[in-house]
Amino acid sequence: MKVLLTALNSKFIHTNLAIRYIREYSRYLEGDDYSVVLREYTINNSIDYIMKDIVKMNVDMIVFSTYIWNIDDIKKICNNIKKVKPEIVICLGGPEVSYDYLNLIEEYNFADFILFGEGEVIYRDLILHFIENKDIKSVRGICYKKNGDVIANDPMPLIENLDDIPSPYRNIDVSEYENKIVYFESSRGCPFNCQFCLSSTLKGLRYFSIERIKSDLKSLIDARVSQIKFIDRTFNANKKIAIDIMKFLMENDNGKTSYHFEVTAHLLDDEMLMFLKDCKPGLFQFEIGVQSTNEQSLVAVGRTDDFDKLTKVVRRISSYKNIHQHLDLIAGLPFEDYDRFGLSFDDVYGLYPECLQLGFLKMIKGTGLRNRSDTFDYEYKDYPPYEILSNKFITYDEILKLKDIEEILEIYYNSGNFNVSIDYIIARYYDRPFVFYEQFSGFFDENGYFDISLGKNKLYEVLLDFTKKIISNREEFIVFKELVKFDYLSLGKQSTIPSFFDRIDVPDYKDKGHKFLQNEENQRKYVPKYFGTPAKNIVKHVHFEEFKYDVIGIKEKLNKLKLNRKLEKVYFDEICEIQTSVLFFYDIDKIFEKSETYRVKI
Repeated sequence: MKVLLTALNSKFIHTNLAIRYIREYSRYLEGDDYSVVLREYTINNSIDYIMKDIVKMNVDMIVFSTYIWNIDDIKKICNNIKKVKPEIVICLGGPEVSYDYLNLIEEYNFADFILFGEGEVIYRDLILHFIENKDIKSVRGICYKKNGDVIANDPMPLIENLDDIPSPYRNIDVSEYENKIVYFESSRGCPFNCQFCLSSTLKGLRYFSIERIKSDLKSLIDARVSQIKFIDRTFNANKKIAIDIMKFLMENDNGKTSYHFEVTAHLLDDEMLMFLKDCKPGLFQFEIGVQSTNEQSLVAVGRTDDFDKLTKVVRRISSYKNIHQHLDLIAGLPFEDYDRFGLSFDDVYGLYPECLQLGFLKMIKGTGLRNRSDTFDYEYKDYPPYEILSNKFITYDEILKLKDIEEILEIYYNSGNFNVSIDYIIARYYDRPFVFYEQFSGFFDENGYFDISLGKNKLYEVLLDFTKKIISNREEFIVFKELVKFDYLSLGKQSTIPSFFDRIDVPDYKDKGHKFLQNEENQRKYVPKYFGTPAKNIVKHVHFEEFKYDVIGIKEKLNKLKLNRKLEKVYFDEICEIQTSVLFFYDIDKIFEKSETYRVKI
């Protein structure tokens, strides 16, 4: 019996951990009677391509790992395969089919079995049914049809000892994870009960042994994978285990692999924060779910966050300058209308995380919020990802406005391509960040920019066009334009600079820059990794530019104001016109900045 274990990932860089666990749990069965193929696709692959590839394998059974992002494509693939290869046994598992399996087994005529619950033991027992005639009635965790009747066997109990699952990282094939994110779990379950999250449907928290965790991590570290993303719902639920793991990762740093964790900020106490202070910049990334700062909304969805504590934690970590922080907001929660969401936005924006993700509530099958959606008059899409359309607190038109704001946030904040100019315009001309993004997204919409693809240069030009409506004073606009140019040049070495930026012409500027780089003292001070290197080899990593104002001074002032917890008004009178030469150095670890910048004299 030849079985295909497969998944459609949302991106090429993603990998599916579930099918790897399933393969390993049943690997001991492989032999003359049973073989397995593991294959991953993405939702960007065409249906025809995936079908052709699968059919060419000549398998007897296909097991699909289903999620909200891939179920629609999987349904099409399975339906077509069943028409041309009806003898192939088709099985579906995963969260998208585990909470409505009785209805889905009737709806999906192509499905022979639905596996609900943790899949490792269920899949193993189903294989034993086929190769050793194990009684199908004894295979727990499956739903199927027999003579037109729907049959659901008893649920499979959760695996008590997670170490019973063989490691999917043993004898690792490095090419399998090349240029991809490796997903890793040290635990299953979550101590919290958020009503919009699937983790709330399973009670309890189970851990792999610390010895197993370290052994698996060491295999991946030795393989020099790019990034390991922990999928634990609350990585720091157990402080002792979390510190033990992170200490191990710090001690075994290979100089390449970074680590992403979902953490709960209010659980990060002084001991853990002191520990984090010493980690290498860029080694760890934290994702912190804030969701809302409206206490009534948080209570309604079962969250117990303390925003004051969260604020102190996030700011303290920010002061270390070593951990990338990604903060999440969810639009569409109960008791949070459009205006109140704007306040949540301002609260979280004021923490200045490296990434602020504005998400939209998804009414996922099996969650408490979906089960009581009528209480709040929720209207949502009846197909994956089941995203909210409206509720009694927020209208669809307002959701659409937030969608536009989300796109502007991604382009102009999360990209890190406009750091100084966006900080400046909000600090100088706005009392609230939300109002800036609201107005800027409206400008985008009015001009049809959401409907077309804008290149890099056009994005900078659009920002300047918008701010012309905000900044009436000509000299003040020149200041802002210089800051936008500074952001543009901070990105990396540019072959050309757009004509909408003003340039200061200095005679023999190129030669002066070359002589500057020949000076050993300058090399040691500004580009130490190239000390003793000929200037002609350094110049490809740097750029010199003249500015009418001290743009670095403005940037430093803005950063200081952020450290002081608020971007207060920056008054134009404090900004003096002073021509400044700036050196941009691009060959750096781009963790928080895309270049290093210095005032120089050339």
